[in-house]
Amino acid sequence: MPAATNKDDLIAVTDKEYGKLEKLLETIDADFALKKDDDDTSIKDVIGHRAHWIELFLGWYNDGMAGKEVFFPAKGYKWSELKRYNGNLREQQANLSWDDVVQMLEQNHKKIRKFMEDHSDKELYGGPMKGANNDWTPGRWAEAAGPSHYRSAAKYLRARIRAQKK
Repeated sequence: MPAATNKDDLIAVTDKEYGKLEKLLETIDADFALKKDDDDTSIKDVIGHRAHWIELFLGWYNDGMAGKEVFFPAKGYKWSELKRYNGNLREQQANLSWDDVVQMLEQNHKKIRKFMEDHSDKELYGGPMKGANNDWTPGRWAEAAGPSHYRSAAKYLRARIRAQKK
């Protein structure tokens, strides 16, 4: 469920959720970040995924605004194929280090935060995002790609930290 319905709330929830995730990231060392869980996913994979989806959102937005076809979630994939897409993404990011993905998340957070700052309430919440073929506004998409993803990543990290302590 979206938490924001205007620009100020969107920025506030983004800052809040990123701050929580950032504090958790500071406690994770590289060895732990690379350990796979029972689903063959590492903390590094999760953070790389979150960083990547910010780029996807910004690409969707820019393509829609340019009148180009928007591929959801990406060219050659359907929403029902997210497991395959995310598996391919993990392969593409396999050679990235823990520091690389943390830096990528930080950089992409700055990009989505700037996107939010650079757009008005009307641009963010005045109507559906162009090219999305649904009624989600750009603000709703931004929340899904930013703070909602930060929240789920933080939940995953906390669970992994708890499991490690047992």
